[in-house]
Amino acid sequence: MYLEINQALKNANKIPDNNKYWILLLVYLSLSITSAKKYLKINFPFMFNANDLKIFQSKGIDIKIIEQQVENFKKGFPFIDLVDAATVKNGIKVFTEAEIDKLQKFYNKNFGDYEVLKFVPASGAASRMFKTLFEYIDQVEKSNASNDVLEKDKGFNSAHNFFTNLKKFAFYNDLMKIMEENHLNLENLIKDKDYKTIVDFVLNNHGLGYASKPKAMLKFHDYVDGARMSMEEHLVESANYGANSDGRVAVHFTVSPEHADSFIDEINLVKDKYEEMFDVIYELTFSVQKSSTDTIAVDLNNKPFRDESDNIVFRPGGHGALIENLNDREGEIIFIKNIDNIVPDRLKETTYKYKRALGGYLIELHDKIVEYLELLEDGSLSDNELKKIIHFCHDKLFIQFTGEFDTFSTIEKIDFLYTKLDRPIRLCGMVKNEGEPGGGPFWVKNSMGETSLQIVESSQINFTDPNQKKIFEKSTHFNPVDLVCYVRNFKGDPFDLRDFIDPSTGFISNKSKDGRELKAQELPGLWNGAMADWITVFIEVPIITFNPVKTINDLLRKEHQPA
Repeated sequence: MYLEINQALKNANKIPDNNKYWILLLVYLSLSITSAKKYLKINFPFMFNANDLKIFQSKGIDIKIIEQQVENFKKGFPFIDLVDAATVKNGIKVFTEAEIDKLQKFYNKNFGDYEVLKFVPASGAASRMFKTLFEYIDQVEKSNASNDVLEKDKGFNSAHNFFTNLKKFAFYNDLMKIMEENHLNLENLIKDKDYKTIVDFVLNNHGLGYASKPKAMLKFHDYVDGARMSMEEHLVESANYGANSDGRVAVHFTVSPEHADSFIDEINLVKDKYEEMFDVIYELTFSVQKSSTDTIAVDLNNKPFRDESDNIVFRPGGHGALIENLNDREGEIIFIKNIDNIVPDRLKETTYKYKRALGGYLIELHDKIVEYLELLEDGSLSDNELKKIIHFCHDKLFIQFTGEFDTFSTIEKIDFLYTKLDRPIRLCGMVKNEGEPGGGPFWVKNSMGETSLQIVESSQINFTDPNQKKIFEKSTHFNPVDLVCYVRNFKGDPFDLRDFIDPSTGFISNKSKDGRELKAQELPGLWNGAMADWITVFIEVPIITFNPVKTINDLLRKEHQPA
C-alpha cells in the first residue's frame, strides 16, 4: 500500500496545486478499500458500517453468508428441473393392507431399541387463521352495516359461517366464560347480532387473545373431559407410537421466541393429565429458530433494506431454518409433523397405523443399509453381493444410476454405492391430490445431472416452460408433511444434516415494511432443499391422515368435529 501511495504522490506533481489535496484524498480512500479487500479478505458490496458488522456478529452470521444472500438476490434462484412426476409404480410405493399390518407389528416389536423423537414445527402464529374475521371487522367499520357484510358471503370460510356455527368451536365455553367475567352474555350477543364484540373477544388479549397466540395454543377439539389444544393432540399421538421400552416419550416443539414462555407454561399444565392417561413420562424439549438463520432483506435495487434507525432489516429464513433445530436433536428415528395437522381421537387410529408402518419400513431399510455399508467398507465383495446392493439401491431406495456407472471399475462402483448409502434417510407420506395445497413428489435433475426424488413447491417450477408445466400437471400426489427419518450413520454417529442441503433451492418473495417494498429470501425448505441429498422414499398414505387447520373455519369440517 505504501508503494501505491508513493506512486500517486509522484503523479500528483503533474496536477495543479489547488486540486492535489482532493485527488490525493480520493486516491488514499480508494487504496484503503482495495487494501482492506486484499489483506483482510473482506468484500464490502454495499460498504456495511461498523454497526452492521456488530449486528452480524451478535446474530452469529458470517459476512460471507450475507454476501452470498445478496448474490442470490441479484442472480435469483434457478427453477427446479423436473424430469417426471413421481406416481404409483414410478417413485411412489404402495403397501397392501397385509404389508401394513406386518410392518406395524415389526415396528412395535423393534422400535423400543431406538431413540424415537416426535419433532413438531409449532412456531406458526394463529393470526393468519383469522383473516376472514379481520376483513369482516374492516368492512363493518367502513360500511357500519354488520348484517349487510355477512349477507355478501356465505361460503365455507366466510364470517357468516363462523358466526352461524360459533357453538361448534371447541373454544366456545372459554369464550363464554371470559365474556361473563367482563359482564357480557355471549348468547345474548349472538341474538342481538353484535358480532363485532364477539370477534373482539375472540381475537384480542382482553378476551381469548387468539390473534396473538401460536396455533399450538388454540383449542381445536372438544371432548367430554374438556377441549384440547393442538399441542395436546400431539402429546396423545406421540404416546401411541413413540413410547420407548421404559415408557419415556420424547417430543420436541419449535416455538417462536415471543411465545416460548407461555407455550412451555401451558403445556406443563396439561402434560400430567396425559402421562396418567397413557402411563408414560414425557420428555419435552423446545427450541426457537436460530437468529443465525435469519436472512437479509434488500430493496428493489438489491441494496440492504434499512429501517428508520438505519439498521439493516432481517427476516426469518422460513421453515428451512429448522434444519438447524433438527440437527441439534439427539434422536435416531424422528417423526416430523406440522402442529395443525391433527384429528380427534375417533380418527387417530389410521394415523397410528401408518406412522407405525412407516417406522417399521424405515427400520427394515436402515438394517439392510447398515449390512451393505459394512460390506462396502470392507471392500472384498463378490460380484453377486455387489449386484444385490445395486438392485437394493435401485428397487428399494429409488437411487438412479447414470450410464457412466456401468463403465466404472469395481472400486469406483464401491465408492459410489458407499456414498449413496451413507446418508440420512427420510420416508415421506404422500396422499392423492384432491386439490389440497402442498409440495408435490417429482423426479428432479440437479446441477450435477443426477436424478432423484424430491418434494417440490409450485414456486420452484417454471410454468412458462411447456414441458415443465406438462410434467407438473401429471402429478397425482402431494406431500402432507408426514415424514419419518433416520439421522445417524451406520456406525451410530449423528449426521451433520447441514451437509445434505441444496443451497440453490431457496426462494425470493416480495414483501413490504413501513409502506416500502422489499425483497425477502427464504432458505431451502425443511422437507425440500434442506433434505435434498437424503435417501428419499415416497409412500402412499390415506387422505384421512392429512387434516390441516389453515383457517379457523377448517375446525368446522366433519373431521375436526365430534362424531
